[in-house]
Amino acid sequence: MPALAVESETTMTYDWLTGGAMKIIVSGASGLIGGALCQHLGEKGHEVLRLVRREPGSDDEIEWHPDQGRVDAGRLEGLDGVCHLAGENIAAGRWTAARKRRIEDSRIGGTNLLARALATAERGPRVLVSASAIGYYGDRGEEVLEESSAPGRGFLPDVCRAWENATDAARDAGIRVVTPRVGVVLSPAGGALAPMLLPFKLGLGGPIGAGRNWMSWISLDDLVRVLAFALEEERLEGPVNAVAPAPERFKDFARTLGRVLARPAFLALPAFAVKLALGEMAKELLLASARVRPARLEGSGFRFEHGSLESALRHVLKRPG
Repeated sequence: MPALAVESETTMTYDWLTGGAMKIIVSGASGLIGGALCQHLGEKGHEVLRLVRREPGSDDEIEWHPDQGRVDAGRLEGLDGVCHLAGENIAAGRWTAARKRRIEDSRIGGTNLLARALATAERGPRVLVSASAIGYYGDRGEEVLEESSAPGRGFLPDVCRAWENATDAARDAGIRVVTPRVGVVLSPAGGALAPMLLPFKLGLGGPIGAGRNWMSWISLDDLVRVLAFALEEERLEGPVNAVAPAPERFKDFARTLGRVLARPAFLALPAFAVKLALGEMAKELLLASARVRPARLEGSGFRFEHGSLESALRHVLKRPG
């Protein structure tokens, strides 16, 4: 991992914002989740800055290069909060050794860089919300998983555990750290749902194998609200399961998606074929079973807008009930 190199040429400083408004930096702001979060935070009256891996094109952009261990530390002064979402897409292709290294470096190295830079800021933020994933739990069958559950075994659990631990410098500096363990995000614009839509619309959709594995999901709108809630709610700290309270078996997910699209959804894809095509990624990402409960969100009073799978799918796909 590259050594930390901070760039503090800027003379720009900020005072803490008072009242309900916050000054917040978002990494991964050009992605599906980051873009939606920036819009949501702006609509709530917060001031939003974006970390970018290029020369900034406007005053609300801050340059960083996590692969080189560089961040413009001077622009990290006087913040109220940071939401760190950047990382290599784990579902973009077969997990070769090189891709696994990129996945690890983009999450662990980038998070470590940002956490250390925030920890050394003279006027650092009150809160760092740093994304993790329910891959932390691995393949757990029928077990109901809460934030206190032990990590699983495998590449994804190892990455998620190290990813969360990479925030330690910020936590040790007294910054409140929240690590949302994000489930399957429902949006037609990306994530797991987008590539499913065409085969399902053609009547060729269905589960993978027997479809008995549990899928813990969340609508994009609810995830954005969870992230904003984590930034604003002072009592929330540590790992938080960012999933809806009603996980579904994959066969039931497929059946519900087919019903919402008014298409049959009974054409099962053999598990062996998926394993043959995608290898380790299929086993840990597509065939694993994670029955996750959002215990800390429920205990903190958070209310989901889309608590059932069908209501979530009808909302994101704009299909009336």
